[in-house]
Amino acid sequence: MKSKKVIVIGGGPAGLMAAGFASQNGAKVQLFEKMPRVGRKLRITGKGRCNLANNCDVETFMQNVPVNNRFLYSAIYNFTPYDIISFFEDLGLKTKTERGNRVYPISEKATDVVDTMKRFAEKNGTEIIHQEVKSLILENNACVGVRTDNNTYIADSVIVATGGKSYHLTGSTGDGYNFAKEAGHTIIDPKPSLVPLESTDNSCKEMQGLSLRNVSLTVKNKNNKTVYTDFGEMLFTHFGLSGPMILSASCHLKDYEKENYTVYIDLKPALNDEQLDLRIQRDFKENINKSVSNSLSKLLPKKMIPVMLKRWGVPFDKKCNSITKEERKKLLFLIKNFDIPISKPRPVEEAIITSGGIKVSEINPKTMESKLVSGLYFAGEVIDVDAYTGGFNLIIAWATGRLSGENASI
Repeated sequence: MKSKKVIVIGGGPAGLMAAGFASQNGAKVQLFEKMPRVGRKLRITGKGRCNLANNCDVETFMQNVPVNNRFLYSAIYNFTPYDIISFFEDLGLKTKTERGNRVYPISEKATDVVDTMKRFAEKNGTEIIHQEVKSLILENNACVGVRTDNNTYIADSVIVATGGKSYHLTGSTGDGYNFAKEAGHTIIDPKPSLVPLESTDNSCKEMQGLSLRNVSLTVKNKNNKTVYTDFGEMLFTHFGLSGPMILSASCHLKDYEKENYTVYIDLKPALNDEQLDLRIQRDFKENINKSVSNSLSKLLPKKMIPVMLKRWGVPFDKKCNSITKEERKKLLFLIKNFDIPISKPRPVEEAIITSGGIKVSEINPKTMESKLVSGLYFAGEVIDVDAYTGGFNLIIAWATGRLSGENASI
């Protein structure tokens, strides 16, 4: 029987997985990647360590996919998080599980994940072509190939795995949305997700570069309703807030102008009010004749002290021995409820992932094939599915990549 010809557009995680499995199925596969190297975005994930999956069951995975998780049932049961970890282990990439069940390569090098996937694809016969696909070739309601600037390439099926619109420098420029539109697909407006947040509060700029660890975070809307809580790390920047907790929180914030979100930081979550009050009293007693501005270094990071003093409203040179009980209570409240108003997210280009994409009701969830055009498949972030941080988005890429590759090659 003549082997099928499959074209994969995009050399990211979904594309490499799709190409590898289509090749393994006996198809003749050409993978098109416009960047000089495959896996550009994958190389910088997890600060270069690559949180490649989450060591969890399917149910937990589903709980971490807030957008269109039911669409992923076939893909994820075909290739569960446990299967994905075993897949990498079998290819020789040793992994380890860290806090939050995040899975990393033992080497802590994202490049090892990229190299493993590239070897998997090429070993099975995938040809990688570094050219930019400009358009699909559509005939009689079927996708029969692609066009680049230089050539026309004919195939039995085409898999679009181009990613979203985040991190433009890695090649994710929204090309896949244009290909899908060519074929008549609806695009759910792409928005940033897992993205830093902007604030008009100048104190963020004053504390630029300050990283907080082991703090609690609560996000509330204008009605004082809690929309997100977390514990961990965050960072002050010149524009506002970033860091792991902030990126996770951003998934839960939608209508910024209408909701008027505020982030509240508990700088001492391990201490209740009574314990913190005793701690403040002890610090002031040790510095009884010193000014308050020189007495907070054990309690707060150095960069935060001037900001806290301004919010507190106590003169910088006021002596610790003259601080009243009411003033002390106000300081305690500020430490437990340090608030930053949020104005909007950073641009989609700075997001780790894109929320939005090709409408899932127009894709067959059992095969990843277009319901509108035969021979056209989709995989990964280009589809309107996205998850929280913790390796869940890469699980989506691996699972949909495998499913599309297997079906496009039949």
